Amino acid sequence: MITDLPPLNAVRAFASAARHQSFSRAAEELYVTHSAVSRHIRLLEEHLGVVLFERRNRQSVLTPIGQTYYAQISLGLAQIANATNALTRDSAPHKVIINVRPSFAVRWLIPRLPDFMAQFPDIQPEVVTSTLAPEQSREAFDVLVRRGSSGWSSNVEPNVLVEDDMLLVAAPTLLQAIPVEGPTDVLRHTLLSGRTRSGDWQAWCKLAGVTQPRRQPSLQFDHMHLVLQAAVDGLGVALCPASLLGKDLATGRLYNPLPHLRLPLTRYYYGVSQDAVAETQVFIDWMFSQFQQDTTSAPPSLTPAGPQCASPATASDRPQLSHMANRTREEIGAESLPNERKTFS
Repeated sequence: MITDLPPLNAVRAFASAARHQSFSRAAEELYVTHSAVSRHIRLLEEHLGVVLFERRNRQSVLTPIGQTYYAQISLGLAQIANATNALTRDSAPHKVIINVRPSFAVRWLIPRLPDFMAQFPDIQPEVVTSTLAPEQSREAFDVLVRRGSSGWSSNVEPNVLVEDDMLLVAAPTLLQAIPVEGPTDVLRHTLLSGRTRSGDWQAWCKLAGVTQPRRQPSLQFDHMHLVLQAAVDGLGVALCPASLLGKDLATGRLYNPLPHLRLPLTRYYYGVSQDAVAETQVFIDWMFSQFQQDTTSAPPSLTPAGPQCASPATASDRPQLSHMANRTREEIGAESLPNERKTFS
């Protein structure tokens, strides 16, 4: 009879502790204290009249009876979960968890999310930001986006998302006060940079053939979206990935005085969790469509790799604006690009 059911909260605590072989991990999973888990399990043992766990120093081990009981109730709990999911699947919005760096979220993803939500109202995007390398990321995700193919865990395959270039940008008012007509003019300005991309100016100067003075005025910020805001406010000139510029160039908030100088960057990659929901592919296809729109509505700086990612796009696949840009990504990368293993911005 249904009245013969044991205390269900106690059953849930027992199942979690049995699955993890740890009261502490069960407490973390259930968002309760260690003592609460222990109390629930003792209540269940008293209800059943058996010992489910053998208590040892700093460890609790399932007894043979506990192992048998867990094997039986875990099937029942799975059936309850499946029935609940089937009942709510059609009414509840499908959530896709997207793990990106803060600057990518602020400068690229969030401004475009209204379009995604308008096209796919039944899919709820949840944005999680992290500065950690993919293999160090602790948050759950369906899709993760980072720059570079190194530092990914073995169970998440990195797929090419888009190629990117670094562009020189500054506020028009600043350039009116101190014009930039060539690479040497850039060094008359304060150089803005991000903490995780501190080597960009050195690489750009090498590409442009200029030497940075020892006492070059400079300002450094934690994230690239802060660098861009500083550039908009006229604090100096900045090197910015074309992918993060958004509408700043089109609206005139920023200006690129040397469009022929483009510093190739390591590609953006995306990875899909093994537990990703089916709607994740919808989001990935939407990202590719957005990058494709970027290439047709702005000067050529981005090359989407395509949803299949069978053959990564190269720098020679897109229109170039100068002899410097005609050098391949591999040639420049060997001598001036920031180390891909350290680049996750």
